[in-house]
Amino acid sequence: MEALQKALDQLDQASAAVRLALKEAANAPGTADAVGGAAHALSGGAIDPFVFRFAIFVLAIFVGYYVVWSVTPALHTPLMAVTNAISSVIVVGALLAVGVSAAGAATGFGFIALVLVSVNIFGGFLVTQRMLAMYKKKDK
Repeated sequence: MEALQKALDQLDQASAAVRLALKEAANAPGTADAVGGAAHALSGGAIDPFVFRFAIFVLAIFVGYYVVWSVTPALHTPLMAVTNAISSVIVVGALLAVGVSAAGAATGFGFIALVLVSVNIFGGFLVTQRMLAMYKKKDK
């Protein structure tokens, strides 16, 4: 009987933690952290919040893959333009990380981000030009 009472108390604590985490998730931008904490509390510590966040990341990769490969060719050029615009915002952040920060790790990661996003932007322009060339009339 004592073990049952202890289990019920733990369940009440876990449900209170879940309610609190869900309230925080509704009001805070860190929804994945709140839900990961709720899963951690609900499972009695069996689910690590990192594992929960990593699972969200892996699912986002699969969803992104299927969304990108199901785009029709007619929509590819406008989507590449939006991707280049997003990448240009990342360039600004990477330049700030490289130029402003005094820490070695932030500067290194900023430089890596700057190189990768530059490749993405220039590759996007090349792919966009190639897609537009497909719609031009050929000279005889």
